[in-house]
Amino acid sequence: MNATATDQLPILVIGAGPAGLAAAAHLVDRGLEPLVLEAGDRAGAAVREWSHVRLFSTWGELTDPVAEKLLAPTGWVKPDAKTYPTGGDWAETYLQPLAGVLGDKVRFGATVTGVSRAGRDRIVDADRETQPFVVHVTHAEGREERILARAVIDASGTWATPSPAGASGLSALGEKAAADRVTYRVPDLQDPAVRARYAGKRTAVIGSGASAFTALASLAGLAAAEDGAGTKAVWILRRGISGSTFGGGTADQLPARGALGLAAKAAVDEGHADAVTGFRTEAIERDGERLVLVAEDGRRLDPVDEVIVLTGFRPDLSFLDELRLGLDERLQAPVALAPLIDPNQHSCGTVYPHGVNELSHPEKGVYLVGMKSYGRAPTFLALTGYEQVRSVVAAIAGDHESAQRVELVLPETGVCGGAGLFDQPDTEQAGDGGGCCAPAPALIQLGTTTQAPSCGS
Repeated sequence: MNATATDQLPILVIGAGPAGLAAAAHLVDRGLEPLVLEAGDRAGAAVREWSHVRLFSTWGELTDPVAEKLLAPTGWVKPDAKTYPTGGDWAETYLQPLAGVLGDKVRFGATVTGVSRAGRDRIVDADRETQPFVVHVTHAEGREERILARAVIDASGTWATPSPAGASGLSALGEKAAADRVTYRVPDLQDPAVRARYAGKRTAVIGSGASAFTALASLAGLAAAEDGAGTKAVWILRRGISGSTFGGGTADQLPARGALGLAAKAAVDEGHADAVTGFRTEAIERDGERLVLVAEDGRRLDPVDEVIVLTGFRPDLSFLDELRLGLDERLQAPVALAPLIDPNQHSCGTVYPHGVNELSHPEKGVYLVGMKSYGRAPTFLALTGYEQVRSVVAAIAGDHESAQRVELVLPETGVCGGAGLFDQPDTEQAGDGGGCCAPAPALIQLGTTTQAPSCGS
């Protein structure tokens, strides 16, 4: 197939979530033909799985301007820009209508199982860039299909591949065997069955990000409720507790994000959660009907009834294995983007807006966007994804001036405090007072045990 024929092929978008549907809207706006493949049965399938969680971004920060323009003729009205939706609100009020406008350009129940160059595995150089992409798809009913594409925008996210409890990045010993008592999602405590699972129980929460804050605050709310007597959380942190542990607080330009960290701190201060620091999980052992967490240093915690693992996510790169991707060896993010978001270097939750330059790979015409572009790094904002797809689509359309232009200002977290992954002496922290990372803040004292070998009820 020659280059001219390739140009007539659709641009394939993987995932009908916020970034994927925004990419499709931008492609339509530029007169290009998108084809969106979504493994789920509805738009925002991953978002719907945390439909009970309220976002810390307002509606004003959750919709793409070009997508809004596409929706306008249907009578769609943007919700109050200052209000905070849940994941379910976001999916039903914005993502589903947007998919509806795109019509047959979005296919559901379509799982991408492989992407390559037509007739070329990753080894072959000859005429590689003139060949279209070939995308293998498995449909919900089991039918397989091969689709040719001009370019590929992977916005499939990371939701399906949560990181395990083990501090080594591998599952803790016994973690898989304890699967009936372990979850990798923030539980929906408004669901009576889920609420009964945690009410009056002792639950370990492993993680230190916004999801862990949400779980701690939710369990504290349950503990304070009439049916929650005896509910207790044990918060497992791999690091120590410092001034930045709970986020930016009142200094965060996203107030709800700051408030979330303060709610988690209140859960600890009020005795609804005990914090155990420097605990790197090695094993999860059975103790009758309960579980015991064991650290790499041999510490054993008192038994718990449930474990909530919220240690982040990682990208599924398996179906991209025949493409030549330029990914950072640590974060699995594009090499030009990785230094900006590497938590080994800083704990800041804001990266300057970026686009096609940072998202390009040795394999021209393929882009990882949205949460997947961050690899294993946290703190992604929807606005970042919308700016990414605006730039990428402009580049695909040949509008290089627009692709290079920055059209977004992101809010600050209010937190910059040195290395973000592992405790180090203050003298080793990145911190000359300049740039993103100032010296690490001093430890703060909480009304709980922070270095105890175990945590009692």
